[in-house]
Formats: sequence, structure tokens, C-alpha cells
Amino acid sequence: MHSFTASGRTPRSVTHERKKASGLQSSKGLTFSTAYTIILSSLSALTQQTQAMQLSLVIPLYNEAESLEQLHREICDVAQENQYDLEMIFVDDGSTDESWSNIEKLTAEDSRVSGIQFRRNFGKAAALQAGFNAAKGDIVITLDADLQDAPKEIPDFLRQLEDKKLDVISGWKQRRYDPWHKVFPSRVFNGTVSFMTGVKLHDHNCGMKCYRREVLSEVALYGERHRFIPVLAAARGFKVGEKVIAHRARQFGHSKYGFARFAKGFLDLLTVWFQTRYGQRPQHLFGTIGLILIAIGVLTYCLEASKLFHMYYHFPQAFGQTNTAFHILSALAMGLFSPCLLATVWIGLLFIALGFVAELFVARTIQPEKCYAVKNRVSKEREPATVSPQNNNDFT
Repeated sequence: MHSFTASGRTPRSVTHERKKASGLQSSKGLTFSTAYTIILSSLSALTQQTQAMQLSLVIPLYNEAESLEQLHREICDVAQENQYDLEMIFVDDGSTDESWSNIEKLTAEDSRVSGIQFRRNFGKAAALQAGFNAAKGDIVITLDADLQDAPKEIPDFLRQLEDKKLDVISGWKQRRYDPWHKVFPSRVFNGTVSFMTGVKLHDHNCGMKCYRREVLSEVALYGERHRFIPVLAAARGFKVGEKVIAHRARQFGHSKYGFARFAKGFLDLLTVWFQTRYGQRPQHLFGTIGLILIAIGVLTYCLEASKLFHMYYHFPQAFGQTNTAFHILSALAMGLFSPCLLATVWIGLLFIALGFVAELFVARTIQPEKCYAVKNRVSKEREPATVSPQNNNDFT
């Protein structure tokens, strides 16, 4: 026979309920403790993930298998010496040698290394853009994989970037170990670029450059515009400088560029010059050319007409006994249809019409928010306006 408590329950059931409640409380305590630990670890992991990396190295390459291991070793030495938090992004632009295998090996050995492999050779601009898209660092440095760019220059790049308050620093190979048939055309090209764009650099072609993150977010690369990143950055209002760097002789392989790159480079220069100066106002260029041609045609016609009047006043006998006024008017009328006047005027009108078409295209495709570049923003929150209580006597 079971005994009951005052509440009508047996002692065994009371004991069972107390154990159940005690277990529930300990279970809740364990759950809360575990949840607290999970939240803390999640926040810590999130903080580590969101913490910006200091430096990204973007290294485009094409058939440079022999040099990758040594380049990686030199970069690691610089990072260890200066305590850099960095990543190395190797972009294989369709290599046909063992470059990708070496990149996979480096990736397996070093967590700071990552690789991108193209299906075919798309060009250096595409390789750099892929590296820029993958980079996580606040500062991005590009260098070639042929060991001609020395990683030991990296600390000086970073130092000058901060000391001189620059946004882009381009390397300058003041003393080059290349054959003359590469050096001389390169100097001519660099001088032409500096003259046409106003960005005075000695070595626009140098592969070793340093950028702040915000520069790369406003400069899009395609074709072979990688040579003109400083020019494009300057057009957006960024500060561009240069630094003398050591140039080392190539140890492995051979150069992948020939004379054809200078012709392509000049055509790209014309494109960049047009885009940076008249990209948002093409009529200013085409219309100016058209007006100049029309003015040349009209001036030529006026000169011919003035010669005709000069002959009439000083040598009237040259017109004979016929109606002189008729001869002059006929000559002036025929002059309106002269090949010189017609050619210059019509070609000028075609340039103006081309300018209108270009303006229509720009108006339909332009993105207004990309027509300017913002460096900083500052504002102050306005205090809410205080409304004074109305005087009730005004309504009496």
C-alpha cells in the first residue's frame, strides 16, 4: 500500500520529479554554457575573417616553371624578416610547361599561396585582373615571375606609399639588363606615353607596381591596358609616383614579348588617351576636328576670292571687254563647288555627325556614379529641432 504526501503524490514520484527537475536544470546550464562558448568562438572566427589582410602579391606568369620555387623562397624571406601578413596569388596564363604543377606544389606547402589557372593564354591584363579580383589585401603589389623583379624591394614600396601619401607607385628599372633592341623602343614608348597623358613616369611597362585597394576597384583591365594602370588611376584623381628598383638579368627561359607589342601598345595608348580625355565628351574631339576642317575650307575659298578681287582692281585688262562683274560672280559661284572646299567642309560635317552619334551612345550607356571619384566623406548629424511651446494667449 502506497503512502501519499499532502499533495496526494507518492514519495517515489516526488523523488523522481525532483531528479528530473535537477537533470533539466543541469541540462539547461550545460546548454547555456555551450551556447555561450559557441557564440564566443563564432565571434572570434568572424573577427579573424573580417580582419583585412595587409598585403597581396599578384604574380602573373606564362611558362615560368623554373623560377617559381626560388621566387616563393625570396618572398617568404622578405615576409619573415618584416613580419608581413601577406598572400601570394600566382595566375597561370595558359602555360604549356610545368608551371601549374609547381603552383599546386607551393599551395600544398604554404597556406599563403593560391593559384589561378586559365584555360588558354588570355594576356597579362586578364591575368592581373583575375589576381586583383582574388586579392584580399589592403595593398596589392604586382611583380613578374621571371625573377627580374626583386621581392626585397617590397618594404621600400610600402614605406614610400605611406611616407609620400601615394596611391600608386610604379617601378623604374633605371639600369636594365635587356638587349638594346628592347631598351630603345621601350624608352621611346615611355616618353610618348608621358607626353600624351601627362603622367610623367620613366617606365610605364615595369611589371612591379604597388597599389592601394581602392585604386583597383575603380580601374578595369581588358585588352592590353595593364601598361596604363597608372594613367587610368591618375585620370580618376589618384596620386601616382615612381621608385627606382633593381633590375636583374633573366635566369631562366626567354622573353615572351617581341616588336609587335610596341605597335599594339601605341594603339592602346591612343585608346586610353581618348577615353581619359574625351570618354565622357566625345563631341569635343570630333566636333573640334570637324570645325577645323570646315574653317580650313572656308579660309581657302576666301583667299581665292580675295585674289580674284585683287586682280579685278589692279589688272582689269585681264578680264577683257566682256562683263567683268559676271565673270567675277561666276568664278565665285564655281569656287563654292571646288574640290578643296567641298572635301574639307563635307569631311568636317561628317566628323561633327560622328560626334553626335558618339554623344548619343555615351548618353545611353554612361553610369553617372562612375563619372567621378570620391576620396573622403564627412558629415555631422544634425540635432533635432526644438519646437517652442505655443503661447496659448495667441488664440484667446
